[in-house]
Amino acid sequence: MQKQREHWGSNLGFLLAAAGSAIGLGTLWKFPYVTGANGGGIFVLLYIFCTFFIGIPVFIAELMLGRKAQRGAVGIFAELDENSKNWQIIGWLGVSASFLIMSFYSVIAGWGLNYVFMSLNQFYQGRTAQEIGEVFDVLSRSADITLFWHVAFTAITVAVVYQGIRQGVEYWSKLMTCGLLILLIGMFLYSMTLEGFSEAVSFIFYPDFSNFRPSSALEALGLSFFTLSLGQGIMLTYGSYMRRSEDIPKMALIIGVMIVGVSILAALMIFPIIFTFGFKPQEGFGLVFKTLPVLFAKLPGALVLSTLFFVLFCFTALTSAVALVEVVAANFMDLLGWSRQKAVLIVGISCALFGIPSALSRTDTLFANWGFLYGKSFFETIDYLVSVWLLPVGGLLIAIYAGWVLDRNLSKIEYCAGTSLPWTWAPWRFFIRWLAPIAIGCIMLQTSGLIDIDAFFSK
Repeated sequence: MQKQREHWGSNLGFLLAAAGSAIGLGTLWKFPYVTGANGGGIFVLLYIFCTFFIGIPVFIAELMLGRKAQRGAVGIFAELDENSKNWQIIGWLGVSASFLIMSFYSVIAGWGLNYVFMSLNQFYQGRTAQEIGEVFDVLSRSADITLFWHVAFTAITVAVVYQGIRQGVEYWSKLMTCGLLILLIGMFLYSMTLEGFSEAVSFIFYPDFSNFRPSSALEALGLSFFTLSLGQGIMLTYGSYMRRSEDIPKMALIIGVMIVGVSILAALMIFPIIFTFGFKPQEGFGLVFKTLPVLFAKLPGALVLSTLFFVLFCFTALTSAVALVEVVAANFMDLLGWSRQKAVLIVGISCALFGIPSALSRTDTLFANWGFLYGKSFFETIDYLVSVWLLPVGGLLIAIYAGWVLDRNLSKIEYCAGTSLPWTWAPWRFFIRWLAPIAIGCIMLQTSGLIDIDAFFSK
């Protein structure tokens, strides 16, 4: 006899948990950086378009499938109809992606935890800008310290998920997401007082076609998938904890607005600091760990600002990490009948162990020749595998299944159940059948190097 499925305690709890899973490290820094590299305002417009017309339809599809089956990401496709067992690969792709992301996500988040404590000790005092930047290089090459914080962050995540959906995931997601928004708004208000704020506003909202490339549209779509946590099995799993009375299309739109709003807010927090002090954005996490502490050291209240920023950084990481562990654990509970406690502990320990090579990627302690053989560090290899292949393939298969395989009447009934927006089913079906698969296919071709859309349009 199948156990009674645990459900969200409230609509607000689900909204904040889903939004929290999406508001991760990518939203805090990747959105500002990619915006800067792709023409500012024009990229923001593309990102908003892609989020609402391509990302949200796939988001809705994942929630629908999860709610209908009331199972984890893998069990969903065995539950829906007799032919769906062939589609279980979608669930396994999501579970695999979540596991792999968690294995290196915890390394980055662990560095963030370390920077919270370093900020409290004002590590930047008496150091030049170059020396402050070198602190991160020393940290990332310190095998023992990096491993310690990697395991510590994984343990914190496991402790949250261990408590269940209502007392664990929902309760702590509400606290962390609300705390994240308060900190982000506070730092945004501070950024408004800086000289570079007006320049940042102009950069973010004024379309500059001089830096625009056709491939920027594909980058905007890829970023919208990343910030909405699509293709990771997260929304499939979160949807399985929903009741049929809950309004999926409406909630999806609200979450979409929240994600876009927080992304823009993060950009408005970071770019004024950059422009005020004449720095140029650096790719990836270099800005967070190398450049921003240099800037904070020049500002009044550096101890408070630096500490609050890295607390915010860790909050964003934790809200996403909780969702990643939940996806994997939920499937073991469904498929093997494990208790939540057993599943979460085994998943947590497995993620911590598999993450060791990523934690040691910048050292010669383990897999010293990995970079020579593969052209990337172990950390970068896993990130590339997930970003370029697992997430896009998972998103594509979700769109194909929901748009072309799922029975039309079943699709309409499930979409309209509990919603006050039944009229949106027809446009949603068009987007999920045509627009989403074509767009995702273009992303995969571009990112895999099979086509170069910039070269095509320059002819």
